[in-house]
Amino acid sequence: MTNNESISDLLDRLCAIVPDYPQPGVSFKDLTPVFADPHGLRRIVDELTSRFAGQFDIVAGLEARGFVLAAAAAYATGTGMLTIRKAGKLPRPTYRDDYTLEYGSGSLEIHRDEVRPGTRVLILDDVLATGGTVGSAARLIERTGATVAGIGVVLELDELKGRQQLTGYNVHSLQLV
Repeated sequence: MTNNESISDLLDRLCAIVPDYPQPGVSFKDLTPVFADPHGLRRIVDELTSRFAGQFDIVAGLEARGFVLAAAAAYATGTGMLTIRKAGKLPRPTYRDDYTLEYGSGSLEIHRDEVRPGTRVLILDDVLATGGTVGSAARLIERTGATVAGIGVVLELDELKGRQQLTGYNVHSLQLV
């Protein structure tokens, strides 16, 4: 590693490639070794948040790896963090949104009272694939009356065209895969 190492080179160096996961023929790029590396985690958080500096009031993370990014980003930027969870995990009244993804479907929820109308929310997640999960998160944020200040992801699976599902949002990915 050098101080001049690009974020893409850092990701290539630190990510673990898992063949045939979560199904045969898929090569999964595992970010957990990046999270375990102090320099790697700091770099991805800095790269994701600097693009949106001054444009957000709070960070939202999607279950589960998005929580790692959002918590670190909230701490680094002195903001709070919203958790967007899989259905049935939150104890208070929620908004719910159903979505489809490359391997099936799912539902996300957010507490109805967790963010005030007008709040600018930066959504962070590990991967942008079909856009289903991140799009669902954006719809939930907007249902609260808050606005989506931006969407940051570490990896974007270019061939799945998820960005096309997020037209109108400011999307930043650190690496196209």
